[in-house]
Amino acid sequence: DITSYQPLSPEIDTVQNSAVYRGCEGFWAAITPFNFTAIGGHLCSAPALMGNVCLWKPSDTAMLSNYTVYKIYREAGLPPGIINFVPADGPVFGDVITKSPNLAGVNFTGSVRTFKTIWKSVAQNLDSYISYPKLIGECGGKNFHFIHKSADVTSVVVGTIRSAFEYGGQKCSACSRMYIPQSMWPEVKRKMLDILSQIKLGSALDNTVFLSAVIDDKAFKRIKSYIDYAKDSPNLTVIAGGQCDDSQGYFVEPTIIETSDPQDKIMQEEIFGPVLTVFPYPDDEYMKYAQLATKTSPFALTGAVFAKEPKAREELVDAFQDVAGNFYINDKSTGSVVGQQPFGGDRLSGTNDKAGGPYYLTRFVSMQCVKESKVPLETWMLPSMK
Repeated sequence: DITSYQPLSPEIDTVQNSAVYRGCEGFWAAITPFNFTAIGGHLCSAPALMGNVCLWKPSDTAMLSNYTVYKIYREAGLPPGIINFVPADGPVFGDVITKSPNLAGVNFTGSVRTFKTIWKSVAQNLDSYISYPKLIGECGGKNFHFIHKSADVTSVVVGTIRSAFEYGGQKCSACSRMYIPQSMWPEVKRKMLDILSQIKLGSALDNTVFLSAVIDDKAFKRIKSYIDYAKDSPNLTVIAGGQCDDSQGYFVEPTIIETSDPQDKIMQEEIFGPVLTVFPYPDDEYMKYAQLATKTSPFALTGAVFAKEPKAREELVDAFQDVAGNFYINDKSTGSVVGQQPFGGDRLSGTNDKAGGPYYLTRFVSMQCVKESKVPLETWMLPSMK
């Protein structure tokens, strides 16, 4: 569909206009995360589909699964040298690709800090490039569920549990903060705690386990530091979970924290673990706290509103239009599907190029527009000169 676009040729007998879709001059680099194996295979194959060579640097903690995807590509008939699997130290890989004059672009999913480092490195080498490199980034979020008093309680409870704690909260789209009317919170809290009492934490090889260990020691220490901070803060109360154990694997209990300060740092900073912070707000002040929620975090990836009342629903949808690249109404903030909810966010969440949608692939082509004249030009004079 993308390549079917052709420019207008109003005088087809005399002039033919066309567009040629070319791969970019140079190579693409794909830097992929640990938390979605499919993304590893996707970030390198999207440039290749559009005619580019790609260097694929997998996450250090997803080497085997990503190599399996690479081997499947080769077995399926992908020629050698198109997608190149290049396990490497992150800073070394970044330094090498950004110093090459042939860098055409970087397709990245990972942390804000790493993406900023790449962007700065590209800027420092700008004078050496054949063409300006294209930068695509998806960097995470501080995603919210905003609850109105008209919301369906079961939907709120189940949707928030799923969004906050699936895969140990190690999703860029995971719900990390919830705003809920004070009158609803006791019932929602009771039902969430009841579900948490049934959730097993253990080996991912056991299919009755809802969430397993977090990815590595660095993640464990980061998540634990936020939980320890909450335990020591007068504004925060740990109401569920809060236990961390790295004696055999890196296990963090699904944790719910209640805050009396909607602008506490735990409502602003990405944790990337099974930690949900809840702020109960006065029922009738939902627009005040919706506006506050839009300014609390520097991210703008995903978010959800739960409301059945039409007027409130309309007001909240309007309030959050700039703070979520993927927005959900009466549904959890996770679970986007290719072709159904093309994915990406603004602000520190990334460049919002909407992977899984049709316009994403245009980033990997360099279009050449061609005009062919079928009648020779016979005079040098401008029409206005006659």
